[in-house]
Amino acid sequence: MANEYDFDVLVIGAGPGGYVAAIRAAQLGLKTA
Repeated sequence: MANEYDFDVLVIGAGPGGYVAAIRAAQLGLKTA
Protein backbone atom coordinates (compact mmCIF):
# COMPACT_ATOMS: atom_id res chain seq x y z
CA MET A 1 0.00 0.00 0.00
CA ALA A 2 1.48 3.34 -1.07
CA ASN A 3 1.04 6.43 1.07
CA GLU A 4 0.66 9.86 -0.47
CA TYR A 5 1.67 12.96 1.44
CA ASP A 6 1.02 16.61 0.64
CA PHE A 7 3.36 19.06 2.38
CA ASP A 8 4.67 22.51 1.46
CA VAL A 9 7.91 22.14 3.44
CA LEU A 10 9.96 19.12 4.45
CA VAL A 11 12.50 19.81 7.19
CA ILE A 12 15.30 17.26 7.43
CA GLY A 13 17.21 17.55 10.68
CA ALA A 14 16.21 18.66 14.14
CA GLY A 15 19.15 20.87 15.00
CA PRO A 16 18.83 24.58 15.72
CA GLY A 17 18.33 25.47 12.05
CA GLY A 18 15.79 22.74 11.32
CA TYR A 19 13.83 23.54 14.46
CA VAL A 20 13.58 27.24 13.62
CA ALA A 21 12.74 26.50 9.97
CA ALA A 22 9.91 24.14 10.95
CA ILE A 23 8.42 26.54 13.50
CA ARG A 24 8.59 29.52 11.14
CA ALA A 25 7.09 27.61 8.21
CA ALA A 26 4.20 26.48 10.42
CA GLN A 27 3.67 30.05 11.66
CA LEU A 28 3.41 31.16 8.03
CA GLY A 29 0.65 28.62 7.46
CA LEU A 30 2.67 26.13 5.42
CA LYS A 31 2.02 22.43 5.77
CA THR A 32 5.25 21.30 7.39
CA ALA A 33 6.74 17.84 7.88
